[in-house]
Amino acid sequence: MPTSPPAASSARPSFPPAHLGDEFTPRTTYLNTASHGLLPARTTAALAAAVAEMAEGRADLAVYGERAGEARAAYAGVVGIPAERVALGSSVAVHVALVAHALPSGAEVLAVDGDFASLVTPFAVRRDLKLRSVPLEELAGAVRPGTALVAVSAAQSADGRVADLAAVGAAARAHGARLLVDTTQSTGWLPLEPDVADYTVCGAYKWLLCPRGVSFLTVPGDGGGLEPLHAGWVAGEDLWNSTYGPVTELARSARRFDESPPHLPYLGAAASLGLVAGLGVEAIGRHNRALAARFRAGVAGLGRPAVPADSPIVAVPGLGAATGALAREGIRVADRAGHLRAAFHLYNTDADVDRLLEALAAHVR
Repeated sequence: MPTSPPAASSARPSFPPAHLGDEFTPRTTYLNTASHGLLPARTTAALAAAVAEMAEGRADLAVYGERAGEARAAYAGVVGIPAERVALGSSVAVHVALVAHALPSGAEVLAVDGDFASLVTPFAVRRDLKLRSVPLEELAGAVRPGTALVAVSAAQSADGRVADLAAVGAAARAHGARLLVDTTQSTGWLPLEPDVADYTVCGAYKWLLCPRGVSFLTVPGDGGGLEPLHAGWVAGEDLWNSTYGPVTELARSARRFDESPPHLPYLGAAASLGLVAGLGVEAIGRHNRALAARFRAGVAGLGRPAVPADSPIVAVPGLGAATGALAREGIRVADRAGHLRAAFHLYNTDADVDRLLEALAAHVR
């Protein structure tokens, strides 16, 4: 197996802290966070307690609602914006559909070739919109007069490439376009400027370590022209007096765009987000990128260079078919667009990287 560069491990500060050994107990070499993050022990404990309460008739729905509010506040703290600008949901596609609905007929939406389906499909199914896509590297230069919205993932799901959001945002503003950024593959390791986009959407079950069924939408202070299409009682300003008949006053915050939060996922989210916030996104990002750099150097030494990117998502072209054999060896990675995709997060170590490299060496001889 090729020797990895020593700087990848010796130059970074001590991370993760020792107590994380009590939070994560994978039985595999788990390098697939870009598909789903591991649930921390504190999260599984919260879920187990709630399941018991629901089974035994002890559920307290008011408390569960408070925990959803705590998840909102924790997410707002992680991304650095006021909680009043955060809406709760269960899926990125539903959030994006609100943005798609707000566009006038004939509006042009600019997207990236091969970006994640949940980000682009809500625009595609509106046949009266003009959906145009370009390579990621050409996105900023492709914004033009008449572009109403630019939609892009901060980090590409298939191969980890990171968008130049500063350049894209500047181009959008110069042409009077709004910017929608999907941060599902970046929030939790990549700090972003709080106001980099008009709207952000984030599925929290990957790098934020939440159960699937938790997603967040951020909007400008004025709501960004969105309509609360699926408003129910949870969207009322006076929550417990909005349970019967049409809601008379919608929330004055982004809560007007809330879906009714599913109890179990959001009970878990409150716990998981507290862990991520406590560790710090910048520290997590440094750790994750160092592991990715070690892996990139290793696969280059095997003669199989990865797609160039500065992210913990590493895609190695042509090796996607090896994922099945690796799974049988207890190494969990993904096959995406023909690439072997490895994703390194806070619970991974140099030893995980080296085990994957050693296994791959046998597959590329």
